[in-house]
Amino acid sequence: MTPVIATQAASLSPLALFLQADIVVKIVMLGLLGASIWTWSIIVSHWARMRTTARDTDAFERDFWKAENTDAFYKQHKDNALPTARVFQAAMFEWRRSTGRTNIDRDGTRARLATAMGTAVAAELDRLGDRLNILATVGSVAPFVGLFGTVWGIMRSFTAIADQQNTSLAVVAPGIAEALFATAIGLFAAIPAVIAYNRFGHGLNRLEARLTRFADTFHATLSRELEL
Repeated sequence: MTPVIATQAASLSPLALFLQADIVVKIVMLGLLGASIWTWSIIVSHWARMRTTARDTDAFERDFWKAENTDAFYKQHKDNALPTARVFQAAMFEWRRSTGRTNIDRDGTRARLATAMGTAVAAELDRLGDRLNILATVGSVAPFVGLFGTVWGIMRSFTAIADQQNTSLAVVAPGIAEALFATAIGLFAAIPAVIAYNRFGHGLNRLEARLTRFADTFHATLSRELEL
């Protein structure tokens, strides 16, 4: 490679493109890089949390259905923060309040149990998905932010043509390269965010179905207790 070609290749490196960029394009690039780092931190933490939740839920449900004494199991897990455990805790709290009376309203108890567990399921899903909206925002906004940097860089290229009255590639190439680099960073931030948002959304839907099945089954168990 000749020295001229080597110099031109070096000037098109990511670091060189950033350093040569206009202050506006630099701000766009730094913002997109920050969004990308934030996105990946959310992806890693949420993936680890969902994986741990799935494993612990398997163990909790296995122990729950093996338990012979529901009250003793409740005392053992009354401080458990697992989503399934919190649904169970909400049901037991309502069960104790409703059945602690002299005259038990069976239909009212069933309705209150269903409401308590349904509310607990919704609360747990909200808690687990509290930061997924950030992924959706980055996935939808980042490409347009990168496009803004692209438009700004192209505008600079046309300004350079007007100032130097020269339409050669050497004049317009730096600005266009910076512009395209801003677009690339925008896509780099957006693509993982969109993929992760869709995958995590699917995971939350599966968890919702699992919590609903647990709530329905436990509700049926408690309903049978009311008939005794």
